[in-house]
Amino acid sequence: MAKSKTSTFVTEIPLIVDSRQEKELLSRFQAARQLYNACLNEAMARMNLVRNGAAYQLAKQIDRKLLKARSDAFNAARREYRYSDYDIQAYATIVSNRSQWIAQLIDSNTQQTIATRAFRASEKVLLGKAKSVRYKIPSRFRSVEGKTNKQGVRWKGNQLVWGKLKLSPLIDEDNPVVQHGLNSAIKYVRLLWRDLNGKRRWYVQLINSGMPYQKPKNYVADGVIGLDLNISSIAFVGDNKAGILPFADKVPTYERDIIALQRQMQRSQRCLNPLNYETDFTSGLGRKSVVKKGKPKKGKRQWKKSKTYQKIARKKRELERRKSAYAKSLNRRIVNEILRHGKQIKTENVSVKAWQKRYGKAIRAKSPGFVQSQLARKAENAGGSFMKFSTQKTALSQTHLTGERIRKKLSERVHFDRTGFAMHRDLWSAYLGRFVNEEGVLLLHLAVEQWERSEPILHEAWKDFQTNREQLGASSHLAVSFSLGAVLGRVRKC
Repeated sequence: MAKSKTSTFVTEIPLIVDSRQEKELLSRFQAARQLYNACLNEAMARMNLVRNGAAYQLAKQIDRKLLKARSDAFNAARREYRYSDYDIQAYATIVSNRSQWIAQLIDSNTQQTIATRAFRASEKVLLGKAKSVRYKIPSRFRSVEGKTNKQGVRWKGNQLVWGKLKLSPLIDEDNPVVQHGLNSAIKYVRLLWRDLNGKRRWYVQLINSGMPYQKPKNYVADGVIGLDLNISSIAFVGDNKAGILPFADKVPTYERDIIALQRQMQRSQRCLNPLNYETDFTSGLGRKSVVKKGKPKKGKRQWKKSKTYQKIARKKRELERRKSAYAKSLNRRIVNEILRHGKQIKTENVSVKAWQKRYGKAIRAKSPGFVQSQLARKAENAGGSFMKFSTQKTALSQTHLTGERIRKKLSERVHFDRTGFAMHRDLWSAYLGRFVNEEGVLLLHLAVEQWERSEPILHEAWKDFQTNREQLGASSHLAVSFSLGAVLGRVRKC
């Protein structure tokens, strides 16, 4: 019988931790980390035996249509080498009891969750979802969690309790989000730490059952929304509202500061590890000769890192953390703004992973995939839907109201329709996306019927977008190089 699934949300609360408690926590995290690495090593060994075994190879040859037979064959291949979540949990118990000090610091409940975490990491490699696994170093192992709120790491009497260790939280009494989490049922508890401005800060995450707190301003409305996702912005068209919203707008990039810190780190590394670099060489630049630094030597080498280097690296990580936090905060606002106008969302099935290969830095800074995933999650939680349809079948940016398809270059940001009007390309695609049915077919006659009512809404959105870009004084590949009036004048001449 399958386990019943209930809605879950997370409530995060900072903890008050003194030096004695932090020392105890770090020793427990060290034990948890070593147990995780031991379980991961054993899980990978068993996984390789399963993958290279004859039973697994035969299971792969079974027709995919025979689901039960194929599943039973794979399960039998796993049982042959005791490769399962339960078996790795049993191995974790053996390792803990033999080492004794791990058993003293980590309870059995937490040992099992650590083993499950290691098993799932190895299973991703077996299923082709990951290429390899990472063994944890102290700075990379940052969280432990329990299985229930009855034993091990748990929340009791408004305190985090882990054995004899009791940590008091810093609760904001006026925060309705925190109060809602404290008053909701708790499934289990997660303890974690973050590096903020060079200092370790501890937090507890309560994994609550139920629905998260909904702020009054972030309501979700009924209605159909057409989306057009781009690298640095998203266009949406609802029943009565449309817009083009830039991702991570006005976020400080700290670009100059990060580059300066990277140069300092590079100088420190070259000074401390001269043998790890090739010799400097002279290169001709016109009539001048320029001395260029040697590149790092290939292969695995020992690198020395001074205290100055580590201090600079912490500054760089803090700037990158701030930039990421600002971007996520602003992108969440975009998600809430779109959901205020509808929760039946339709969008083209674009690959953000493919964009990463060509626009890596832009994707990292703007995070369009994060916005897309958040929209899908929140819309479905609110009882709505998130539908993706094929770009090749619909070709929204190429389609005219007459039914013709005319290809455009990516640089052409304005759609000049055959019926005699102009519209921003992204808004036009989002508008047509509203009329794609569940089979992925564009119902163009519905778009024609509603165009007269929707045209003023789309033109207002286009005008607002241009005004905002002019006020910011920023240049972007999405900014149209001529005014809306000039476009309309061109249409009239046509």
